[in-house]
Amino acid sequence: MNLTVFGIGYVGLVQAAVLAEVGHEVVCVDIDEKKVERLNQGLIPIFEPGLESLVKENHAAGRIRFTTDAAAAVKHGQIQMIAVGTPPGEDGSADLKYVLAVAETIGREMDTPKIVVGKSTVPVGTCEKVKARIAETLKARGREDLSFDVASNPEFLKEGSAVADCMKPDRIIVGTSSEDTEMVMRELYAPFNRNHEKMIVMDVRSAEFTKYAANCMLATKISFMNEMANLAEQLGADIEEVRKGIGSDPRIGYHFIYPGLGYGGSCFPKDVRALIKTAEGVKFDAKLLRAVEERNNAQKSVLFDKVNHYFKGALRGKTFAVWGLAFKPNTDDMREAPARTLMEALWAAGAKVQAYDPEAMQECQAIYGLREDLLLCGTKEAALRGADALLICTEWKSFRAPSFDALKDALTTPVIFDGRNLYDPKVIARYGIEYFSIGRMAA
Repeated sequence: MNLTVFGIGYVGLVQAAVLAEVGHEVVCVDIDEKKVERLNQGLIPIFEPGLESLVKENHAAGRIRFTTDAAAAVKHGQIQMIAVGTPPGEDGSADLKYVLAVAETIGREMDTPKIVVGKSTVPVGTCEKVKARIAETLKARGREDLSFDVASNPEFLKEGSAVADCMKPDRIIVGTSSEDTEMVMRELYAPFNRNHEKMIVMDVRSAEFTKYAANCMLATKISFMNEMANLAEQLGADIEEVRKGIGSDPRIGYHFIYPGLGYGGSCFPKDVRALIKTAEGVKFDAKLLRAVEERNNAQKSVLFDKVNHYFKGALRGKTFAVWGLAFKPNTDDMREAPARTLMEALWAAGAKVQAYDPEAMQECQAIYGLREDLLLCGTKEAALRGADALLICTEWKSFRAPSFDALKDALTTPVIFDGRNLYDPKVIARYGIEYFSIGRMAA
């Protein structure tokens, strides 16, 4: 099938590459000329396991192309997929200017019937706005004879495993009331729907809401577990043992109940805030969602509070090793990462940071530039040298089994503040290292 994807960001690029991999002819269009040029040169703008080879192979085979020519792109695809960003506005609501700009472009350039598919995460009712904008544009052209439909097809990708999530989706949500559109969408996703029925078809508004409900449910589990972790510390309980105990209940499960420094990234923070604003728009008090956000914001400061308490507020002039900058492993994404909250608090207190992350170093440099109080190190071991303590913000696998003897020797003060509970407190104690984690009493 011929498919056009607007927006070559995280969602658009991954989805386009995977659809090209199964044989569809995909044209990706973006207004960022440099990004398009780099992609045509084989340079991938984001880190995601498996994505680089997928893009390069399908680009070489001619199944995926990148362009800034919106007119040609619209003409190419029977399906027009909108995957542009919906950044939060000043009030936390989703900004739809890019989505509606694409809708106008499609209405201006289309000369054959189209199916417009909303892939971006958008508030309930957005597909109706897209449909109205396209209809207005066609009317202005005098081309009201051109037929089109607008469907919702939210994404459910997890950063760090997005390619696998696309190749083997848990579910494929399609919001449409048109049998013809449903048939086309089934054809588009047929290669991913062979083993058992994964497509769930519903009305458009329910499909739009499903995406927000899913992310907010997962964010709620994270914030709940972090609240339990903070309480466990006060009660002398071990949250890791508690996690095993409650996770064994199949009604709860083990996913998203790991205590830590809170959620970050491009989805959960933005989507929780956006749904709160949507609720306010219909005069509904989203008490639970507001509590989820409040707990998460507070959780990002927990590690700094532990460090500050340990050093009795005397952080000026001290140097701290920080392992992990990305908001989660297997990505270079630092959007709303807990490491940012931690480092900025340390800098405000007059401390220096020696940081290491397997993938997010370049992103960190782009965010913070050159600073005298930030040293980006080439290895995790280099970050330790001469530091007053080690602070862990991201649970990369390469951090799980360090040489504790070497770690102790490298640190000025043998102490670890672990925001991801990577280690067994009893093991750390045998090395003569003080250890502070989340939801567990210090050994």
